[in-house]
Amino acid sequence: MKKIYSLFKKLDIVLLIAWLLAIISSFIIAPGREYLGYIDLRSLGILWGLMVVIQGFKENSVFVKIAGLLLSKVGRGWQLAAVLIYLCFFTSMFITNDVALITFVPFALMILSSCKCEDMMIPTVVLQTVAANLGSMLTPIGNPQNLYLYGLTGMGLMQFVKILLPYSLISAVLLGVAAFIMIPDRNRSLVTAKESAIVSRFGSLRQVIIYSILFAIAILSVVRVLPWYVFCLIVLVVVGGMDYKILFRADYVLLMTFIGFFIFTGNMARIDVISLFLQNTLAGREFPISIALSQVISNVPATLMLSGFTDNYGDLLLGVNIGGLGTLIASMASLISYKAYTGEYRKKRGRYILTFTVVNLAFLAILVGMYLFLKV
Repeated sequence: MKKIYSLFKKLDIVLLIAWLLAIISSFIIAPGREYLGYIDLRSLGILWGLMVVIQGFKENSVFVKIAGLLLSKVGRGWQLAAVLIYLCFFTSMFITNDVALITFVPFALMILSSCKCEDMMIPTVVLQTVAANLGSMLTPIGNPQNLYLYGLTGMGLMQFVKILLPYSLISAVLLGVAAFIMIPDRNRSLVTAKESAIVSRFGSLRQVIIYSILFAIAILSVVRVLPWYVFCLIVLVVVGGMDYKILFRADYVLLMTFIGFFIFTGNMARIDVISLFLQNTLAGREFPISIALSQVISNVPATLMLSGFTDNYGDLLLGVNIGGLGTLIASMASLISYKAYTGEYRKKRGRYILTFTVVNLAFLAILVGMYLFLKV
């Protein structure tokens, strides 16, 4: 019994839920050739390729090098916090919210500790998390739900950005205001050598150039200039020949989670009673329902579960992105920051959760209010 419990603890809970739902639904709709039509291979392929390319950048210290160069110019506490927060906001648009947090939250903890700025850690890390979740909503490659909805809807890049741009702009302003209010003793001088924040060099200039070219090819694939399978093949051949270990560092748990939800939602769409009920329930309520559902199962699964029962993709897109605010699991990327901070400062878990919740609910309330104002 203990072994079974230990195994379940190691499993990703969202992956487990996705496949439990898929298996249960398969007893209602028997597996067949139609199952293949459920799976959005284009979204999965591009997501996989982007994961591999971004891991290549990380392996060569590209993001930390850029952060170090920026931090070498700061001299005050508020400047340090602002750089760490806006790094997550802007980089998440291109490297996804989870990668931004995996990279820059541990980096922030290290820098703030060396600067004797431990009292800045919780507000900085919380705002980094909010920044990554809100910055990532502007682009199709900022997070998995955007990439999926961009491919599903077939909308153009400018149309996609136009929907989210007002919310991204106000988010950028709100982050600055929040940092000004929350960062203690903003004008303190930093007690550390600047070079401690700087990575001396990139891992391999040749690899950085190659990964940059692959990233450009990824963008061409996202905007439908290049077929997705050509992009995937190029990544497989180039990265496999250059450093095959990078191929194993993509988030295959997330990809398998997508497949599980694809099977479940595909089966639900074939059950007339359930499909009709979900369509009627969602009609005109995509925004609030997607926000509410994101709070309990996170925004990526919410996107996959709701997208098959509405054609009001604008409100769904806004709902699942803004719905990443709120609870600790509203965006699974938020757990990255929580684990990074509490791993170092276990006794301050309660204070972190309280600060996180208050800040997230404040941002959520403001952005929901903005949505209601713009809809009038």
